[in-house]
Amino acid sequence: MKIIFAGTPHFAASALAALLKHHQVIAVLTQPDRPSGRGMQLTASPVKILAQQHGIPVLQPATLRTAEAQNEVGALGADVMVVAAYGLILPQAVLDMPRYGCLNIHASLLPRWRGAAPIQRAILAGDSETGITTMQMDAGLDTGNMLLKQVCVIEPTDTAESLHDKLALMGAQSIIETLRRLELASLAPEKQNSHLATYAAKLTKAEATLDWTLTAEQLLRAVRGYFPFPVANTVLRGTPIKVLQAQLGTQVGWVGVPGTVISVDKECIWVACGQGVLGLALLQKPGGKALSVAQFIQSMPIQAGDRLGQN
Repeated sequence: MKIIFAGTPHFAASALAALLKHHQVIAVLTQPDRPSGRGMQLTASPVKILAQQHGIPVLQPATLRTAEAQNEVGALGADVMVVAAYGLILPQAVLDMPRYGCLNIHASLLPRWRGAAPIQRAILAGDSETGITTMQMDAGLDTGNMLLKQVCVIEPTDTAESLHDKLALMGAQSIIETLRRLELASLAPEKQNSHLATYAAKLTKAEATLDWTLTAEQLLRAVRGYFPFPVANTVLRGTPIKVLQAQLGTQVGWVGVPGTVISVDKECIWVACGQGVLGLALLQKPGGKALSVAQFIQSMPIQAGDRLGQN
């Protein structure tokens, strides 16, 4: 089949790489180059870079709502469009253009976690599993009929980064299988139960500030779910501190005002929470590199009784 691929980040590039091995990708849609890095130079998306390496035409409209952009897509005469983390809304006119419509690779077990940040929201909520759903796109937000599901267990050590990487590979496998069944006319579309839907709102930097009145388990999920962006953070004596890794404390009888440092050892800074104790294991100061506790306390002494989260 003649396929248009629409996607932008690394998650999408994994799917494109798989499609290139099995199908004819006639064009790629990806978001316009964005300023990135300390120099804020225009940088191509991972999908664009991969497409150019394979000599595939790349289209980068700022919107697909204009007649010009729609005519350009329509002229390609695609059998199907595969969409993965593209980042632009597809108007109904575009959804209707390919012979088999547009298929989306979504990183959750729909209808749970429709929206922009399904991987992170699954970890933050304490879900035990997530997965990939391929679906037939419609005009709603991740509301189309489901075509294929694959389950992925969320391990206690998973961060948003590690879970992303597992789901990216699973998404690539899922779309290849979905297209195989499409060619065989053996897909069985399943309507979503909207009563079970949850919304995965886009992440903000503000929400990653640790609220020490929460339980240690909730705070650990925050550390895992906000890594590598926007990264869980707190304040120590007016200095912002990023918390990159943490672990639950098993200490019995340790209590204190939430945010109070209870103890410091070579492995962790142990902090009282609304319930339980959280051990901070890998930290980072502004402009610095990630530091173990042993390294961190050499540059910024911290002891029992210090309070985190206060300026």
